[in-house]
Amino acid sequence: MNVHARLAAAALILASIAACSAEADKAAAPAAAPATATRSDVYAFRIGALEATALKDGEIALPNAANESPWADTAGARTALMAAGQAGDVIHLSVQPLLVRDGDSVVLIDTGAGGRMGTQNKLMASLRAAGVDPAQVTDILISHAHGDHVGGLAGADGRLAFPNAVIRISEPEWEYMKAGAAKAGEAALLAAVTPKVQPFAPGAQVTPSIKAVPLAGHTPGHSGYEIVSATDRLLYLGDALHSSIISVQRPEWVNGWDTDSAAGVATRQGLLSRGATGALRIYGGHFPFPGVGRFQRRDDGFVWVPETAAQP
Repeated sequence: MNVHARLAAAALILASIAACSAEADKAAAPAAAPATATRSDVYAFRIGALEATALKDGEIALPNAANESPWADTAGARTALMAAGQAGDVIHLSVQPLLVRDGDSVVLIDTGAGGRMGTQNKLMASLRAAGVDPAQVTDILISHAHGDHVGGLAGADGRLAFPNAVIRISEPEWEYMKAGAAKAGEAALLAAVTPKVQPFAPGAQVTPSIKAVPLAGHTPGHSGYEIVSATDRLLYLGDALHSSIISVQRPEWVNGWDTDSAAGVATRQGLLSRGATGALRIYGGHFPFPGVGRFQRRDDGFVWVPETAAQP
C-alpha cells in the first residue's frame, strides 16, 4: 500500500505515522531526518494583537490518478489545475501547522506528519527559526487524528516532541483516535500522549482567544479553530478543504478521505459562503504556503485569494 492509498483509508489515525513505502509493500517508509528550515519556511503575521506564524513541515505530492486522488473526476481535476497554471498530473498539498502566541500561551495547531507521507520533516527547524523551542509550547490543538496532523506529536524515539504541552482534541475525535490507535498497534504512542490529552466538548473555547469550530464530514470529531483578536478573525480549516483549487472551486465533489461525504460537501459550501461574505480570514493548512488569505466569489463559484504570494 502506498502513502496516498493509506492516507485515503477511513481508519487512518496513528497508523499513518508508519505509512508504507510506495516502492515496496513489505517495508515501512522511514521518517525523513529532521530538515533545516529556510526563511521561506516561516511566515509571521498578525491576527489583531496576536502574533501568528505559519510553519512549514513539508509537502505531499499527490498523483492525480485513480486510487491515488480522493477526487474521482481526475479529468475535471486536471482541467481545474491547469486553468490555475499548475501541472494537471500532480496535486500539491502543503503541510503547515500554525503557531499562535496568545498571552502567556504558546499554541501550536496540529503537529505535521513527523517526516512521514513523503514530507520533509521541517516542523522542528521551522519552529526554532520562529524563535520557539519545543519545550516552550504550552498548548497543542489537534484538528483531527490523521497522520499528517498528529504525526509530529512524538519523535522517532517515541518521546513526546512537546514535553510541556497540553494536547487538546475534541471528545469525539479523541475516541476515534484511541480506537484507531488500538487497531493499528500504536499502544506505546497512545500511552505516551494520553496523560497530556485534555478532550473538549465540540465548539468549546480552548484558549482565551481561540474557539473550536465543529467542521463535520472529514472525521467524527473534526475541528477547525477560530482565532479572534478585536475585530480580526482567522479560521484554521483543518481538513475541511484540502486543495486551494479543487476544494474551493469544486466543493460539491465528494472527497474520498471524508468519513461522511454529504456532511463534508455541506461544510465546504458553508465555509466558502461565510468566508466570501464576512470579514473572515482563512488559514488553509494544506493550501500553498503560507496558507493565509480569503475566499472570494467569482462568477458562479469561489476562488482562493492568498494574502501573499506562495513561497516554495
